[in-house]
Amino acid sequence: MDRRKFIKRAGAASAAPMLLNGFSINALAANSPLMKMLAASDSDRVLVFIQLHGGNDGLNTVIPISNHTEYALARANVAIPKVGDRKLLELDENLPEEDRVGVHPDMKGTHTLYQQKRAAVVREVGYDNMNMSHFRSRDIWFMGGDYDERLSSGWMGRFLEQEYPNYPDAYPSAEMPDPLGLELGSAVSLAFQRENSIPAGISLLNPQAFYNLIDSVGVEPPPSPSFENNHYGDEMKYLTDFELKTNQYALRLKEVYDAGHNSPDVSYPTIYPSPAPIPYINNPLSEQLKIIARLLSGKSKTRIFLCRIGGFDTHADQVEGFDNTYGRHAALLYHLSESVKAFHDDLQAQGLEDKVLSMTFSEFGRRVYSNESYGTDHGKAGPILLFGSGLKGGVYGTNPDFTNLDNGNLRHQFDYRQVYTTVLSDWLSSPDSSIVDTGFGEYLDQKLDLIADPLAVNDLPEITSKHKLNDCYPNPASNQTTFSYSLVNDENVILRIYSSSGRMLKEIVNERQYKGSYELNIDLSELKSGNYFYRIIAGNLRKAKGLLIQR
Repeated sequence: MDRRKFIKRAGAASAAPMLLNGFSINALAANSPLMKMLAASDSDRVLVFIQLHGGNDGLNTVIPISNHTEYALARANVAIPKVGDRKLLELDENLPEEDRVGVHPDMKGTHTLYQQKRAAVVREVGYDNMNMSHFRSRDIWFMGGDYDERLSSGWMGRFLEQEYPNYPDAYPSAEMPDPLGLELGSAVSLAFQRENSIPAGISLLNPQAFYNLIDSVGVEPPPSPSFENNHYGDEMKYLTDFELKTNQYALRLKEVYDAGHNSPDVSYPTIYPSPAPIPYINNPLSEQLKIIARLLSGKSKTRIFLCRIGGFDTHADQVEGFDNTYGRHAALLYHLSESVKAFHDDLQAQGLEDKVLSMTFSEFGRRVYSNESYGTDHGKAGPILLFGSGLKGGVYGTNPDFTNLDNGNLRHQFDYRQVYTTVLSDWLSSPDSSIVDTGFGEYLDQKLDLIADPLAVNDLPEITSKHKLNDCYPNPASNQTTFSYSLVNDENVILRIYSSSGRMLKEIVNERQYKGSYELNIDLSELKSGNYFYRIIAGNLRKAKGLLIQR
């Protein structure tokens, strides 16, 4: 064979796709949309993120018992006592003596959840060189970065982008009809922002009011708008895409909300029953959690919810002068604790709690030493509280060393991204590749043992299902192929073909089918040559396989 013919044939061979399990090698690149789509979790677990805005006083939330004397001396005019009618509530007598802690006496709900192994505490969470500005530190927690980074995307947005790589174009879809993320409030925060595109979440105050607002405006962008190739065009496209996505979700949110309910046996608290300043008497968190519970009851598939309660910037009048256990901070902790207790009891009564994990965060804690105004000033590290029946329970970390402070502030024992990484990996079952792309790769080997039943990607229900999806044949295919599968019982079945970027192109089956084996000869002539995958959902079986069309 002469050199010219060899090169020509070698070139043709290298141009031909190499196949592995039906996928071309290029399609199997770790960062390809196809691989991200296949690796994405089929878990229905949900995260509810609760922001304690203002900088929560963690030392009066989770109170050290073993060195309570030092604690009380440092903040005599705000300290919570460990004796008396309004003493701290000890969480766990089985902890080592030096690490025993209690919670504020108005956190009875948290105390009860902890005793039921439905709550956990992570002590002194923060990051290196903590920023004590409200807005800057809040943004750091939202973006998931270091103290000196300035990212335009948030960790929730980046995570959801890995889980749903073709958002927003391919969504809402039959498999994911709901917003990926939902923020209770008037605007979408940095947490849900994606790089150079619309957020992965939307915001609302109330589903009915949200629908009424969208319906009353009644304006949709043109079907195929064109935009100038400049900054103005980019901004117009962003606004148009965001409006369109909002409109698409409005009716769905109303339908889910109307279909759901709250347990009649659970009462959400509305008012703090003890002395406190008037602005802090009403509970601003209960209604938010009640809405989330109702949406979940209505079969919402939203993965992350974000809600907030403010008022924690307690420079003055944190407590009542006549009793340190009453006042503004006590009311806020009551609102948090009792709302979360009602929320999780509501979910438990409806058989939904196993799929929901709630966790708190605050932009920073407060200084160890109180001030003369019965308050505390901006500090650094503070606790994260987690709630849900999927937790192991327990207190993570040790009591602070009051002789080794950081300029009067608590030193952090855990980086906040350790907690995020644990939740993404062990609760939401995100594959390591997605966690790396979210920005938390260096924390994969620093996870905490928080989750009772970590749901690893290779433990997803498709592995244990007795239903079976077979390889299609022929594959590579030209104009037709045969899909086959078997059901061990009657089941609702969805079988679809997707592009390598995750766009649904062809629905083959969407119906309830009887137990048995099925073979479907499918025409592929309308699809171009390239990489595709087909995916089945049948009960617990959620399986995808590759298909190469070659002509």
